Amino acid sequence: MKLLSPSCPRTQCGVMRFSILLILSFLTGKGAFSSSSYLIGLGSYDITGPAADVNMMGYANTEQIASGLHFRLRARTFIVAEPQGNRVVFVNLDACMASQLVTIKVLERLKARYGNLYTENNVAISGIHTHAGPGGYLQYVVYIVTSLGFVRQSFDALVDGIEQSIILAHGNLRPGSIFVNKGEILDAGVSRSPSAYLNNPSEERSKYKYNVDKEMTLLKFVDDHWGPVGSFNWFATHGTSMSRTNSLISGDNKGAAARFMEDWFEGKDGGNVHSDESQTGSTERVPRRISNIIPEYNDKHRELLDLAATFEASSRREVTQFLSISKRVRSLLRQGDKPKFVSAFCQSNCGDVSPNVLGAFCTDTNLPCDFNHSTCGGKNELCYGRGPGYPDEFESTRIIGERQFRKAVDLFKTASEQIKGKIDFRHAYVDFSKLEVTVPKGGGNEVVKTCPAAMGFAFAAGTTDGPGAFDFKQGDDQGNPFWRLVRNLLKTPGKEQVDCQQPKPILLDTGEMKLPYDWAPTILPIQILRIGQLVILSVPSEFTTMAGRRLRDAVKTVLCSSSNEECNGGLHVVIAGLTNTYSQYVTTYEEYQVQRYEGASTLYGPHTLSAFIQEFKKLAKALIHGQTVDPGPQPPDLLNKQLGFLTPVILDTTPPGSNFGDPIKDVPKNATYKRLDVVSADFWSACPRNDLMTEGTFALVEKLHGKDNWESVYDDDDFCLRFKWSRPSKFSSRSQATIEWRIPKATHPGVYRIRHFGASKGLFGSIHHFEGASSAFVVA
Repeated sequence: MKLLSPSCPRTQCGVMRFSILLILSFLTGKGAFSSSSYLIGLGSYDITGPAADVNMMGYANTEQIASGLHFRLRARTFIVAEPQGNRVVFVNLDACMASQLVTIKVLERLKARYGNLYTENNVAISGIHTHAGPGGYLQYVVYIVTSLGFVRQSFDALVDGIEQSIILAHGNLRPGSIFVNKGEILDAGVSRSPSAYLNNPSEERSKYKYNVDKEMTLLKFVDDHWGPVGSFNWFATHGTSMSRTNSLISGDNKGAAARFMEDWFEGKDGGNVHSDESQTGSTERVPRRISNIIPEYNDKHRELLDLAATFEASSRREVTQFLSISKRVRSLLRQGDKPKFVSAFCQSNCGDVSPNVLGAFCTDTNLPCDFNHSTCGGKNELCYGRGPGYPDEFESTRIIGERQFRKAVDLFKTASEQIKGKIDFRHAYVDFSKLEVTVPKGGGNEVVKTCPAAMGFAFAAGTTDGPGAFDFKQGDDQGNPFWRLVRNLLKTPGKEQVDCQQPKPILLDTGEMKLPYDWAPTILPIQILRIGQLVILSVPSEFTTMAGRRLRDAVKTVLCSSSNEECNGGLHVVIAGLTNTYSQYVTTYEEYQVQRYEGASTLYGPHTLSAFIQEFKKLAKALIHGQTVDPGPQPPDLLNKQLGFLTPVILDTTPPGSNFGDPIKDVPKNATYKRLDVVSADFWSACPRNDLMTEGTFALVEKLHGKDNWESVYDDDDFCLRFKWSRPSKFSSRSQATIEWRIPKATHPGVYRIRHFGASKGLFGSIHHFEGASSAFVVA
């Protein structure tokens, strides 16, 4: 049957053809016409910094030096745009926090590439708060002391990766829809400062069922052509499932949750050792990655052993880095033009929320720690929070990550409320060192001020997630003479500062310390991103639970005070913590009086939260009335002032007669392993700082397909594979890599081997890439 007569007039034929194409495009959803009001694009890129020699950011423990990988760190980005209007960019980092300097340099690159399309106004860069990533990338002295100053390699990895993730998201922009959903997770966070929370007014506390926020808010992104392409969610819990003694780079529980969900969507296992027992909120089981190409071999054990024996350990030098990249299980290569699924687990008001849900106990007595001061016999060093996998921190990380992942899958599957409405944003820089704030008092108002930044004595006590040292303790509102004397050697705070910060006893007057350059931020960014009925409050700090609730409520009240249509259908306000820069904690005025760790780390005095609320309300009012805001004073760019004292890599060597990549301790000959066993192999290696293997891998597990074709099944971005690096002494030129594979329950029987990739530094700075492989072994 002919749809069009070859003899029909040209104009008539054209109209008919256009009509048919229009109908087909709506029927298939693959045409150029869409009823979607947004363009959506998502991207993800490797931001894993140096896996050796660099102090980790978060615990401020000088002995916590990176020496390998648990799994890689990523920047995940979504862009939402009106076809002919505004757009917003949100970047989620597997990093401890955002950095003002990183943000400045990313924005400079975006301006050079896209002009004024992406600026400080509509770009938000947020950290998940893992305490297991390399430090040295912030610009203020107090945050890089333990990393021996600025670490350019850490900084560059972040800036490069963020830029690439935005480029990918921009390139993926297509018509699509966004859906929002909410739900509670009851077992992924507890209050680590309950005594401070109890100091909030009882009538305020009575409005809430829990002393931490239990709600996750999730966005589901659906491309008109490809269907679901990603999800971002916000949920408050600290990235401290991995302890202050861990030395493997890790995204902690949120990074793990992101891996689990991305692999779940792609039908992959992801190396979650116990994932076959995990439910996604229904009877559906988590899909597997391992192929079924090789059938069950339980009855062919001898045949497998004979086959494995033909593949002995080997090494090669002068291989290309592309080999490491091409062997990755998660390749950047797409299925045609289909974008990769991106799932981000973002941080919220986590200031007083711990993932160590079993509670805090004394290591010497196994009794609960002192309630008010988190001490054991007066000492804070013995009080530690315990995760659900105690004493195995990797297991705790997996469990807390999996609990967030399971809830996210539930919300993703059932998301039905569509985001609709305009896109808008407001941003301002505010000097928090001397801000006048109007607060209620006695039925009227009073004007107070914030203070230059300062940290209290209880800051040095640490938390139950990572205790401090010496005789500091949480809840200290007095200080002691000895540490005051030590403090005065650095900077003696003046009377005005002491009075302003009361009742905080000042340990470090960081806001007034300027040598060799600024010790703490003075100018902070605040930002509101709005996508229809979703509002994201970008805060540069860790807000406690109640502080976050007050900020959300205050902004929501402003947004709903006019005849706003969004409020009629429900307004979703989320806090994106640790965004665009970092300025430590924000507590309520009442929590500040208690001076636990969070209060002692609230830099700008007791009215810090009131200042944030005041300034965010200004942004919210400008948003609903379509008004501009004063951009405020620009923060400093201190890149050219940075000092770094990390010793560079000089030379890598191996013993005479050995090559890089040679096994030191190979897998035993004719070895057979069962599921949940641990397989390990040691190789002569070189410093991982020589090449970060960005979008590549240091470690790989391969499975034999047929007689001689090796299939990549796990890499160093998988939860079950750990890459550990060590040297016999600090300045030794020799080093080794230990690769451990915890065999997941879902692993199919077959022949496997472990491979190691690396790069060595020779004389005169030359870099040589190498690889090594263990002998083959059997998984029965």
